[in-house]
Amino acid sequence: MATSASVSNRVAGQPATRARPLALARWLEFVAALVVLIVLVGGITRLTESGLSITEWNVVSGILPPLTEAAWQAEFAKYQLTAEYRIESGPAGMDLAAFKFIFFWEWFHRILGRVIGLAFLLPMIVFALRRAIPAGYGIRLSAMFGLILGQGALGWYMVSSGVGETDLTDVSHFRLSAHLLTALFLLAGLVWTARDLRKLARDPAATPARLKMGAGVVAIVLFVQLLLGAWVAGLNAGHAAYDWPLMNGRLVPEVDWSQGIVWTLTHDPFLLQFLHRWWAWVAVAALVWLARQVRKTDRFASVAVHSAFGVMVLLGIATVMSGVSLWIAAAHQLVGALTVAATVWAMHSYGHSYGLARQQAQAAP
Repeated sequence: MATSASVSNRVAGQPATRARPLALARWLEFVAALVVLIVLVGGITRLTESGLSITEWNVVSGILPPLTEAAWQAEFAKYQLTAEYRIESGPAGMDLAAFKFIFFWEWFHRILGRVIGLAFLLPMIVFALRRAIPAGYGIRLSAMFGLILGQGALGWYMVSSGVGETDLTDVSHFRLSAHLLTALFLLAGLVWTARDLRKLARDPAATPARLKMGAGVVAIVLFVQLLLGAWVAGLNAGHAAYDWPLMNGRLVPEVDWSQGIVWTLTHDPFLLQFLHRWWAWVAVAALVWLARQVRKTDRFASVAVHSAFGVMVLLGIATVMSGVSLWIAAAHQLVGALTVAATVWAMHSYGHSYGLARQQAQAAP
């Protein structure tokens, strides 16, 4: 099987006439949709406390779930050794039916990861063999495949923090945030590259869009909000308060700073929910600015950004006030991924329109 490096070497310097940028764009958009789906399933996995139900990482044999009663009992016995089961299952424990429910979500999450890997690798090899990848894109595609492999490794690194000789009843929220944000970074790369390829399909002389400074600032603001959201999820900080806009009847929650500033900023559930709530409005302001920049050049992107963050904010409030309802919270994470996709689309349009304006200015007499 060809490696990602050999794929990059094969596509370098290929004839432009054999490139198929539109086909590649559609393929990347399909993979991006799969990434959005796995982010949703990952959110459900976290919300149902399913992440530690599979205690081993078996790349090949783990494709099939247990098929016999004895196999189910063996998997259940492994889960019963985790701190999560010992500490949180309660005096009555958990029956096999309940275990099968949480096992399904973790298994489905892992299967989707494998599907994404194959859905990316196999077409990439075919496109490379047919010399259909435009010059300069081979390295970018190989890097994204590397991200997919790294995402799988991060997934197990995350799960391993909650199994074995540990007293943790959940995975590390630092590892969870790295796992989620890597998936969203991959999504951003897929969307950006697909937009570049669609521009190239319309104009063979088109060059990749540039990341402008203003768009970069928006990306940083959104990254902070997503990081805070991942920490809130990892620490179950959504349960710190169920009222809005106040938190337990207070505008600013009581925070214990005795553990130090750094620990409190990264571990205190009350403070993290508070920061996630109010940094959201900084993100809204940044996204409104970006949407306005592309309103005339890419109306669809502008509407998509406004729609995505509006729904995300409403779902965030509903998540809190519903006591972290499973499906509302899962929808909040889903729309978060869609907000990333819409934002990257708008960032690309902003960079592309700036590049066109600059080219026109240079061509003017």
